[in-house]
Amino acid sequence: MEHQFGPIREKFERIVDEINTDIMQKTDNAVQFRVYAGGVLGDEKDVIRKMFVGQIHGAVITASSLTKMLPDMDVLQVPFLFQNYEEVDYLLSKMDAHFRGGMEQNGYVMLGWSEGGFVRLMSTVPVVTLDDLRKAKVWVWEEAPMTRAIFKEAGVSGIPLSMPDVLVGLQTGLVDVVYAPPAGAISLQWFTKTKYITDVPLMYITGTIIVKKDAFDRLTPDHQTIVRDAFNRQQERMRKTVRAENRSAIQVMVNSGIQLLEVSGEEIEKYKQITKRAIQQPGSTSFSKTTLQQAETYLEAFRQGKP
Repeated sequence: MEHQFGPIREKFERIVDEINTDIMQKTDNAVQFRVYAGGVLGDEKDVIRKMFVGQIHGAVITASSLTKMLPDMDVLQVPFLFQNYEEVDYLLSKMDAHFRGGMEQNGYVMLGWSEGGFVRLMSTVPVVTLDDLRKAKVWVWEEAPMTRAIFKEAGVSGIPLSMPDVLVGLQTGLVDVVYAPPAGAISLQWFTKTKYITDVPLMYITGTIIVKKDAFDRLTPDHQTIVRDAFNRQQERMRKTVRAENRSAIQVMVNSGIQLLEVSGEEIEKYKQITKRAIQQPGSTSFSKTTLQQAETYLEAFRQGKP
């Protein structure tokens, strides 16, 4: 099993080690995980390819790669879909069966949810308005069609770079604006080259722990239950770990001299309207309209106090 979440790597690995020990004890060592940590098997493309050919059986995969396995997963990355973690937890609880069922139909078993947290803008120049963003040199991840569509709708010229090239882009002035969960920005050292962070959660980064269904099906039913239960028991702990890391990361940035910028409700509404128009464009998203409507219906009921 390969793990790609750098920001919480060490703590996550300790939790997985505990899960592994639990599973080994309860199955008399008949089932165990061999964990390849720290990206030693390559990036997520490499990991998925290795799973496909059977070199590894599972991985922790982020939402952008999960959409290749189940397009509906892309709905969780819609900017401004969530306002807070309470909404995240509610929606995932309501749509968990939908996503798990879809993954199984496509040959994968979800053992649990993981997350990267809420993405924020970080920049070398202050960005508090849409006009500020249009004037800046904004990084866009090469494999992010939804983000590119939103930038196009907003009139923002995105500069595509692979993840490893972003730090150099900041150092050389090729880009002024990047985006990531705060803990990710610290892990990747992007924060050392920025001066500002916007205090607006733009989008939520999720991930899942998956294994190939054909490998999982080789376990006895009792052992399958033990594995599922072991991951389910630790899922909340994993979630709390990520959220604590991101809260701490913002404070670390502020303490290092990075300025926290407030954005007005009026500007946020502009971004929301741009996002709504952009995700209607052909090819900008992978999820179905039905899935988006279902997610929005659940969230609206939650906000109205009628879950």
